[in-house]
Amino acid sequence: MIILGVILLIIGFVTGLGILWTIGIVLAVLGAIFWILGSMGHAVAGRRHYW
Repeated sequence: MIILGVILLIIGFVTGLGILWTIGIVLAVLGAIFWILGSMGHAVAGRRHYW
């Protein structure tokens, strides 16, 4: 999810499309939050770890 967010950020920046930029930021932040929660041992979306 983090990688997809970064890819959308880059595409949004290059093409100038604000919606891709916004979606990229949201995906990157959510991916980072899920990664942190998963590494702390909390179940994320029914999984014990989230990669």
